[in-house]
Amino acid sequence: MEFVNMGRSGLRVSTVGLGCNNFGWSIDAEQSKGVVHKALDLGVTLFDTADIYGSPPGNSETILGELIEGRRQEIVLTTKFGYSFTGGPPSNARGHILDALEASLKRLRTDWIDLYMVHTSDPSTPLDETMRTLDEIVTSGKARYIGISNTAPWRVVEAQWVARELRGRGFIASQNEYSLLERGAEKEMIPALQAHGMALNPYFPLASGMLTGKYLDGDTGRLKDNFLGLGGKFLTERNHRIVRELNDYAKSRGHSLLELAISWLASQPVVAGIITGATRPEQVEQNVAASSWRLTPQELTEINAIAA
Repeated sequence: MEFVNMGRSGLRVSTVGLGCNNFGWSIDAEQSKGVVHKALDLGVTLFDTADIYGSPPGNSETILGELIEGRRQEIVLTTKFGYSFTGGPPSNARGHILDALEASLKRLRTDWIDLYMVHTSDPSTPLDETMRTLDEIVTSGKARYIGISNTAPWRVVEAQWVARELRGRGFIASQNEYSLLERGAEKEMIPALQAHGMALNPYFPLASGMLTGKYLDGDTGRLKDNFLGLGGKFLTERNHRIVRELNDYAKSRGHSLLELAISWLASQPVVAGIITGATRPEQVEQNVAASSWRLTPQELTEINAIAA
């Protein structure tokens, strides 16, 4: 396993991380145990969850907290706040953040979060209130670093500016969807992150399974229901064409489509900690092994042309 710094910070994470959104949702505590133990055995250090994950909400954190007890020092733990458990509007207000943090710490059975992240935007709360509260949390030691997710590029830049004005800590990373089939982040988000020394933690790196090769036969019925139906957005003729061409390209070089998808992400200079999901230990093995292909500049150019 290789390790990289999270943006312009001293926080180092494994190239491939483990997304824990399946815990307490798609898989139960016993199944999650096999996934977590396999990840730890393979040197995965980045474990990503959120207070809203699981059924009921918070169950992902509860399960993960039980499974990492006694091995907390080995991992970089990320969790997120912002969404309401009752279906109300999101909140990044001071009171909500402080309550959410204490609840997450309790469920995760830990005294600190390595990377505490804003899960979504809240236009009703002044940004300086959110940034000031997060800075106080880092000062208290209950979080080591802060990050943001699912936010427009201009909002990320504004947050960094506010943090500087307050003489506080800014974000070191942003979580956004990014893959060979979803490259919207390249237009504005990635340049903004690079300008501010931030890392990109890509989620949905395999485009809900499209980039694993398991739908090459055209059987995409399961994809429509994948993760709350979000996988269905990838069912386009363009994406089918790209996947077929990428698969042929990988095979011609003795690799799999999965290896191409993960290694391409790992080759992007702004990427740190690819958030890969898994419901079985063997999927963790495949995801970790997939990052070993060292793509040359020529291969990157050819792959980018196929997925343009």
